[in-house]
Amino acid sequence: MGSPIHDKNTQVTFLKQRLNMFLDVLEAIEPEDTELEDIDRLIEMIDDLESKCREFNNREN
Repeated sequence: MGSPIHDKNTQVTFLKQRLNMFLDVLEAIEPEDTELEDIDRLIEMIDDLESKCREFNNREN
């Protein structure tokens, strides 16, 4: 795993990239073909984003 990100601008860039990845996955999903595992993966991605936001918020500069 990479080293911790302490720079606020880098943290924001990281979160934006992760959010864009989530949006790409969300747009690619066909509602008629979506299975429970797909929904679980989306929820996991959101949980990871939320966790990373909390982690960055708790870090000192």
